[in-house]
This record gives sequence, C-alpha cells and structure tokens, in this order.
Amino acid sequence: MNHLEPPAQWLVHMRAALQLATDASAPRGENPRVGCVIVDDSGHVVGTGFHLGAGTAHAEVVALAAAGEQARGATAFVTLEPCRHTGRTGPCTQALIDAGVSRVIIAMLDPTEQAGGGSAELEAAGIEVFSGVLADESRAINAEWDYACRACRPFVIAKTAMSLDGRVAGAGGVPLAISGPDSLTFAHRCRAEVQAIIVGTGTVLADDPELTIRRGVSIVGDPPLRVVVGGRPVPLNARIRNDAAPTWIAGAISPRVVLAELFVRGVRSVLIEGGPTLLQSFIDEDLVDRYLWFIAPTLIGTGPTALAAMEAAVGVTVRSVRVLGEDMCITAEPRRVAPDLFKE
Repeated sequence: MNHLEPPAQWLVHMRAALQLATDASAPRGENPRVGCVIVDDSGHVVGTGFHLGAGTAHAEVVALAAAGEQARGATAFVTLEPCRHTGRTGPCTQALIDAGVSRVIIAMLDPTEQAGGGSAELEAAGIEVFSGVLADESRAINAEWDYACRACRPFVIAKTAMSLDGRVAGAGGVPLAISGPDSLTFAHRCRAEVQAIIVGTGTVLADDPELTIRRGVSIVGDPPLRVVVGGRPVPLNARIRNDAAPTWIAGAISPRVVLAELFVRGVRSVLIEGGPTLLQSFIDEDLVDRYLWFIAPTLIGTGPTALAAMEAAVGVTVRSVRVLGEDMCITAEPRRVAPDLFKE
C-alpha cells in the first residue's frame, strides 16, 4: 500500500466523496457513512455513490453501477477502505476487482477485524492502492463508529440539564422545566444522531418520558431504541412502552452488560438521559465518552444535583461552549479519549 503527498486533483475527488458520505439521507448506525467517486483516465467523474445504511448496497457498489463499463481502468476514491467480507452484501473489494478499476484511493483504513484488510486483497489483484488521503476528515465523519469498533462497545454520550447551581430537579426530586426551547431542540437533534437512548427506572417513574424525536427534528432511518435500566417495574401504561419507537426493558443489569448487549444488537452510539444515579453508575465504570452539560440561567437552591459524591475527580477536555437561547451547552470529553478525535 502506497503513501505519498496526494496531487491536488485527488483532494478534489476525495472531498467530493466525503460530501457524499455526509448526505442528509445517509444514516448513522451499525455501518459507517461512506462515499465513493469513480474517475476515468481523462479525469471525468463517471460514477458516484454513498451508503444508505445496513443491508443496502455499499458506496463502491452504487458508484460502480453508475459508472458501468466506464469503471474499467478508472480510479475509485473511497472514504473508507473497501470491505473484504461477505455480510448482508458482498465484499466491495471483489466488486472493484470485477469492475476492472486500476487504482483505489482510500481516506481511512477500516478498524474492524472482519472488514479491514481490503487493501491487501486489491493489491494482490494487481490494483494500485493509496491510503491516508484526507484520513482525518473521514475519521471525523465516523468518529463515534470508529471509536465503538475499537472499544467493542457503543460510544456513550451523557446529557444532563441543570440549573446554574447544579440542580436537575426541585426539592424532593420534583420535576422542573429547566432547559429553554433552543436547548430542547438541540437535545432532540442529539437524539437523532444516536441509535439508543438510555434512562433509569427512576426517570421513567418520575417523568414518564416518551424519548422520541420531536420539535421539528427529522431523522434518517429507524428511531433510537429506548432502553430502561433498573430493578423497579415499568408501568404497562408508561409512554416509553408505546409504539412510537422500539423499547428494551433491560432490568437491573450493569452498564457494561447493557453496552455489550447493545453492541451485539448493532448499536454504535448511545445517549444517556437518565438521572444522577444512572449517570453516576456509568461514570464509576469509566464508560462515558462525551458529556453534554446544558446549563440554564436559574437558581433552584435545593433538590438533587447532576452527580452524587464521586470517589475521584474526572479530568475532561472541553471541546466547545455554545449559547442556546438563554442557556449554555458545554461539550467535554474525558482526557482518556484520543486528543482531537472529536473536534467540532
């Protein structure tokens, strides 16, 4: 596999492939978001494609179909190393070999043991392969998926809304409307970007949340799985049991077991929206990968705080601070996360 300073035209075509990968109809999910551009010997684009989610044709296959016979002798620009395994669809390496492409330019290598290594198969078939072209940009598109594949568990985002004095509810845990409308809309956008939302039974019993995506936020693909963790029974008429989205009543199992089961189900990113007890359990096991701290300009004075007493401080790196109406949202990550991997 070759590494060199890419010609300017390669960057143009790879940026086009990256733009395809982030198309509005390309869902986040078990599979990564991938784009592909096929360019003939004259430098003309003869085929483009992107992946529409698990079970559908991969980006390379879509682009090759569009190119037809013009793919023979052409160059394929693809944002992720072509897969070499047969799953719900065939291996993209074989599709590229059969189409007769002469060169494949790759942004990032596939981190998975099952699908990675496609470059070697392409080279064995006599195809010239170059990798690392705009790799950081490709990694940013699939940052959570990439991390999940390496960690063998979903990427975990913890969302908490609190007052300026750190309260998440009123005296005795009485639910209060803390966040403003802009924060609520942004929170629903965050829901739309994950595959599962986790709450504890305490939150279900106190707030009866539906955990669906609303406030005019659109979603591509299936709604996130609603997951309830805890030993207390969930009422049969709880809104979280309705048919607006799938639900898993997980019961009293540990955070690691929850994440392991979700990973097997194909979930690669989750959002924790539970209360202090659930959040603390994930932090105690060092399972939170990103914090979304919504802070409202109000003082409540008494009531539960966002976190219980911690045994040791957790160092974080602040990635962004954004103003949402009258509220503020701080995005931070524990310092164990690879630096700059999730820059916004």
